[in-house]
Amino acid sequence: MQGDIVRTPDVLVRRIFQPLWDVYEGSIRLRTLRELEKSQWHSRHQLQEAANHKLRRMCRHAVATSAFYRRRFAEAGIDPAGVRSIADLADLPLLTKADVRENLDDLLSTSYRREDLTPAKTGGSTGVSLNVFCDARGIERRNAAALRSDRWSGWEMGQPLAAVWGNPPTPTTLKNKLRWHLKDRIIYLDTMRIDDAAIENFIGQWRRVRPGLLFGHAHSIFILAEALRRRGVALRPTGIVATSMMLLEPERKVIEQVFGVPVTNRYGCEEVSLIGCECEQHHGMHLNLDHNIVEFLDDGGKPCAAGQDGRIVVTELINFGMPMIRYEVGDRGVPSDRACPCGRGLPLMESITGRTADFLVASDGSRVAGISIIENSLTRFAGIRQLQIIQEEPLLLIVNVVYDADADPQTEAQLLGALRGMLGESLQFTVNHVPAIPQEKSGKYRFTICRL
Repeated sequence: MQGDIVRTPDVLVRRIFQPLWDVYEGSIRLRTLRELEKSQWHSRHQLQEAANHKLRRMCRHAVATSAFYRRRFAEAGIDPAGVRSIADLADLPLLTKADVRENLDDLLSTSYRREDLTPAKTGGSTGVSLNVFCDARGIERRNAAALRSDRWSGWEMGQPLAAVWGNPPTPTTLKNKLRWHLKDRIIYLDTMRIDDAAIENFIGQWRRVRPGLLFGHAHSIFILAEALRRRGVALRPTGIVATSMMLLEPERKVIEQVFGVPVTNRYGCEEVSLIGCECEQHHGMHLNLDHNIVEFLDDGGKPCAAGQDGRIVVTELINFGMPMIRYEVGDRGVPSDRACPCGRGLPLMESITGRTADFLVASDGSRVAGISIIENSLTRFAGIRQLQIIQEEPLLLIVNVVYDADADPQTEAQLLGALRGMLGESLQFTVNHVPAIPQEKSGKYRFTICRL
């Protein structure tokens, strides 16, 4: 199916097919996009006031239609009518993944039938699945926010897309096939099978379709970039959006050198969709305040100061089918008090420091971010192509390494010495030389895994 895609003129897709498809489906996606394109230039105060208004509405709705929130607000002694800002929910316990798994039916709003909600399943990176739902309007608003951030990369609506993604969908119905040709026009490189044949096929499709946006898992885009560099092949999108995994700075540089355009780093999750994204300035990630209120909490549950690493907690303002209030995502990040030179009023996040499950425990009991470990090991020593570190016991690390053919024999000793320097001299290692690091079921890669 993908090999048959032809390049319909972009202007027809942007001005005719996409608007007509929204009319056909009764969707508010493009209308919401127009609103978001305007609101991004509002002042921080205006955006926060609008978010607070949406928060009040969401709290009242959740307590009125969700048995879970009715109990939780009552137990915390919070009257939803009195909520004016996220600070008024400080005594409301965080919504954990365990809460979602154990209380799914009670979390769903009685204003919707379950069969009318869009299901999603997540949790592949933690090994435990999580089922979530979103109402149709919420999905359309989420898609609009994604389109806005896609445009920050330099991509323009109507241009085809190339996705480096796991388990790509295949259109089977007539409606989906028409949508594929006239509206979406996406080619895929399946991250579950990145081999020479798949890459050659992807290059062929690219040259036929000429995508404007390259989108996908950060490390998988890096693997594609390396493959293209070895072949001497130049593919030129107008924008690149890397998401779903930590974007390492050395890998960003390689991607940008190969494709000739900046990489836009985007952050979100299945449960609450888009959380933050870089704009064209690449000075931190703009938080999606139009749709989410993001808290950064220290390990004691108190709000973090600007520049302080903390747990990321999200309240989504647009999913009325399954309200997610003070949901602990399982990631850590650093808030910012800077204003972006782009002029947008959306607040900034300095960086994502990693998944909570990706922090390793040093011999002294302290926690070390996986991103820091990788940046001071994988990217520091020549000859290491891929690296994965797994901690299943306090003083033992399983180190899976993919070496280049010409790697220096001394590299391994240097690598283990660096790991001891970061995590403790008493650590022991089991080193496995492997041909490749396997992906998770989602198609993502994990560089550090803590199973303590």
